[in-house]
Amino acid sequence: MVRFKNRYVLCEVVSEDPRCRQCIEERALGLAVRDAIARVHGDYGLACCSVSFTVKYLNAYTGTVLLRCRKDSYRLLCSALPFVRHLESRAQRYPCFLNTLHVGGTIRTCQKFLIQYNRTQLLRLLQNCTNEEERQCIQKSLLSCSLTEEQSQSGDEEEDDGTE
Repeated sequence: MVRFKNRYVLCEVVSEDPRCRQCIEERALGLAVRDAIARVHGDYGLACCSVSFTVKYLNAYTGTVLLRCRKDSYRLLCSALPFVRHLESRAQRYPCFLNTLHVGGTIRTCQKFLIQYNRTQLLRLLQNCTNEEERQCIQKSLLSCSLTEEQSQSGDEEEDDGTE
């Protein structure tokens, strides 16, 4: 049995309008990318890319997008991404563009790249601070970030369940 190989394209949505990131939807992004492929490469390019094209991951807060396509057609996809000029959501158009960060063979390699990329961006942010107060404020906000599970509203329910 033959396994179909895929490529994962990690992109960043760049927009001056802050509302753009909040209104991004997977369906709208997929349609915008398919439209750009059709405009640049025609029906042939659209057919090649549409075989296994999906939006695998979308983070509206950071503007991070992970696109999947077949290995044979990832160059067509990457060459069409700069032609995405706007996203339509809820009958509004938001001007933006997609910045390609990484192309990988697995989702895991894209995740590793994204972690390293975010680290370098934070270091650049700290280096560009104008004064010590601003630097300490950024460091304090970074150190206060943590991932914790939300505890249930009523702690009594958990105790009752453990005694039965």
